[in-house]
Amino acid sequence: MGASLKTTNVARRLGTFAGAAALVVSLDQLVKAWARAALAVGEPETLIPHVMDLSLVYNTGAAFSMGEGKGLLFVAIAAVITVGCAVLCWREETIPVPLAVSLGCVAGGGIGNAIDRIVAGKVTDFFATTFMDFAVFNVADIFITCGVAVAFILWTRWDRAREAADAAEA
Repeated sequence: MGASLKTTNVARRLGTFAGAAALVVSLDQLVKAWARAALAVGEPETLIPHVMDLSLVYNTGAAFSMGEGKGLLFVAIAAVITVGCAVLCWREETIPVPLAVSLGCVAGGGIGNAIDRIVAGKVTDFFATTFMDFAVFNVADIFITCGVAVAFILWTRWDRAREAADAAEA
């Protein structure tokens, strides 16, 4: 008998994905609300000396202000990615829980920024690196970036395990 991958029920997979997404959206929106209340545009405050400031800015585009004024396009992209991740978690019985979590983080970050775009027409950003010239970003951006990186690694490992299981069954 060949190797097999652990299967999980659809409720667990989707619950894990949705739970991670909901936590990310909640954290993102809470921190953005705090930033809008506590920070003033154009008045950076040092968070970590010579590393990072808190500097409130509003962005109508994406990273590095690319695509300014195309907010609805980014909302649509976030929706497509969220649905795609949810469908993957729904259909793939052997998807590892950590991969479902990382996909939830990506979706949650996209939803968090989409909420800003829909409600205010712009995204609230406030983390500004001072040790290098880089885009100002927010909590959602962190979860999107880290979620994609972790999902890529986990997907690669999962795909190799699926191929090995398939080869062992042949």
